[in-house]
Amino acid sequence: MFHIVQYRPLRLITQTSLSSMCFKLILSRPVALAQIWKSWLSSHSLVGNKNIILMGPPGAGKTTVGRIVGQKLDCPVIDIDDNVLETTWNMSVSEKLQDVGNEQFLEEEGKALLKFSASGSVISLTGSNPMHSAGMQHMKKNGIVVYLDVPTTVIMSRLKSMKVDRIVGQSPGISLKDILQFRKQFYKRWYDIRVLCGGDIAAEVVAEKVLDAVKRYQNSELETFISTRSSRSGRSMEKDSNKYFSDVVTEGLASDGGLFVPERGLPKFTAGEWQSLIEATYIERAQVILERCIHPADIPASKLAEIIGTAYGENFTCSKIAPVRHLAGNQFLLELFHGPTASFKDFALQMVPHIFAYCIPRSCNYLVLVATSGDTGSAVLDGFSRLHDTDKQRIAVMNFFPEDGVSPIQKSQMIGCQKENAWSVGVKSDFDFCQTAIKQILTNSDYTGFLTVEYGTALAAANSINWARLLPQVVYHASAYLDLVHQDIIPFGSPVDVCIPTGNFGNILAALYAKMMGIPIRKCICASNENNVLTDFIRTGVYDLRGRKLIPTFSPAVDILKSSNLERYLHLIANEDGQLVTQLYNQLENQGHFQLQKDLLEKLQQDLVAGWCSEEDCLAAIHSVYSTTGYILDTHTAVAKVVADRVQDRTCPIIISSTAHYSKFAPAILRALRIAEIKQNPLSQLHLLSSYSPLPPVHWGLLETLKKKGNEDHQVCAADMNMLMSHIETLIQNHFM
Repeated sequence: MFHIVQYRPLRLITQTSLSSMCFKLILSRPVALAQIWKSWLSSHSLVGNKNIILMGPPGAGKTTVGRIVGQKLDCPVIDIDDNVLETTWNMSVSEKLQDVGNEQFLEEEGKALLKFSASGSVISLTGSNPMHSAGMQHMKKNGIVVYLDVPTTVIMSRLKSMKVDRIVGQSPGISLKDILQFRKQFYKRWYDIRVLCGGDIAAEVVAEKVLDAVKRYQNSELETFISTRSSRSGRSMEKDSNKYFSDVVTEGLASDGGLFVPERGLPKFTAGEWQSLIEATYIERAQVILERCIHPADIPASKLAEIIGTAYGENFTCSKIAPVRHLAGNQFLLELFHGPTASFKDFALQMVPHIFAYCIPRSCNYLVLVATSGDTGSAVLDGFSRLHDTDKQRIAVMNFFPEDGVSPIQKSQMIGCQKENAWSVGVKSDFDFCQTAIKQILTNSDYTGFLTVEYGTALAAANSINWARLLPQVVYHASAYLDLVHQDIIPFGSPVDVCIPTGNFGNILAALYAKMMGIPIRKCICASNENNVLTDFIRTGVYDLRGRKLIPTFSPAVDILKSSNLERYLHLIANEDGQLVTQLYNQLENQGHFQLQKDLLEKLQQDLVAGWCSEEDCLAAIHSVYSTTGYILDTHTAVAKVVADRVQDRTCPIIISSTAHYSKFAPAILRALRIAEIKQNPLSQLHLLSSYSPLPPVHWGLLETLKKKGNEDHQVCAADMNMLMSHIETLIQNHFM
């Protein structure tokens, strides 16, 4: 067996001799002792007996980076090609490949790995090692696998300059690019950590990134979450009750009524790291971005890949998942309606149920509560109904929606999406009541404690108050920018504006987060309908609900007066001053208004611009765009289009979020296009739209859902907290008991 044992004298010192040595050094050179001790502890705590295993395609720089990492850690460096394979075979790797051929080479290479053992070392694998399953399983037992992820175009350029003319798998008719693409599936299977490596990045920089990534991997306690309403002094006293990603996913809302945010903020990508994703698919971009936002101790990279693949693999009708389409002039549409329920909510809610099922403890049942102004309901019902049967037995979802405050098709869709673990309840009130009620229920410790003790069931939230709902939205805003670069619309680094129809502030907050992470977004334009409390707030700094009543509009998903996620943004610009946020929201709750300080308003206006759109202008925009382009905007996208036309200066491209498919709002679309008499039955409305051949097709998922029988069956309750809690208890009894 090829066996390397790390030899480092300091490791072999006994406790007694170490004490004696320390005593002598303290007398002579205390500073030197401190430096030696600090260096030894640093490398020992980082590596210990584990190996750092560098993996990647040929030309990724594994050997050079491995040497630098080994030098920095003062530990053995092993190159599998030079130190293992050639020593074992007594011939060069290229000679062995030529001698035995591709298949036999992989087998011989794998056998060599199985006989190899080391500890506390930096190991550089060959580009083909990951293709041997048994060999990689053996290596992973005592190692952290670091994937040096270099763009394929960069690798091909490097191999050409290195005059590499033969690699494993090469044969007539198979290009080098095809081989490199084929190998990616094996790299993705084995890695624990990914390090993005752009084209011109120096090996020294890559080595530092490797060390930083390993430190992060081994220190999950650094990635904690805090409440937007927690004080700094309170945090220092509560270190024993740290919250991690898994905790905030399952709890949803902080116990003090605030929203969870990462204590150290979101990760920042360098320009080179973003540029390395320009050629990537949407799923690849999602994997890279979410890996940096979710610690592997919460969800390992392999499991995260499985969840992302399940969410976006077959459930979206467009292969690009979130395509960017040119509308006119400098305006581009980010189409977010290709998921199963035809709205942007699918991006999070095809993922969140699987994240939730992975994170929650197996010892308890969970009932997930959600309030919707239209689109969230069907998306959350559909998402949770797609869980594995064993998970559906322990996870159920209850959706509360304003009985008379959503479009007829949205309502039929929510009712049609009901499954054995997913139900809808119509509430005789508006969205703000539903959302406030859920927050109060979740923070009612007596009630939640009763459900846990009596029924073994915990409550959770699936609204965008849940942190996990926001992260997938960050991905599509970043991806949209990268698509414009990929399409040669702009070079990387040139700014864009984004315009987003906004109600609960979650979607636009995700765009702001993408900006913080390094995407060159100049301004986020907040587009409101006639419920324009956010427009007034962004312009004046005064959030005032006094005398305001919710106005039902053609764009019901943004018929909201209390924007929950605004709290997260205010916490951010207030430098995490939880006491100030608490003061503002207590004032809003008790007095119906609050006002930002001048300096905070100036900060806010550096990021945000706002405008609003009347009902007449919304319909006129739908008609105008269809007349000139043949494209049909839904009512929410029309609101954003009107606002973009008014407030954007046309000095850079603007990406308008198209948040729903037009066919969800058939009556308004029929009215805007002046087509025919509007029929009341939702299915008839869709058939009427689809009967006009010049129009783009209606959404497949809507038709399938509305065709199901029993779409009129759902529960309705009064706007009363006790009634809502009674419905919750009844559902728990029926499903879990």
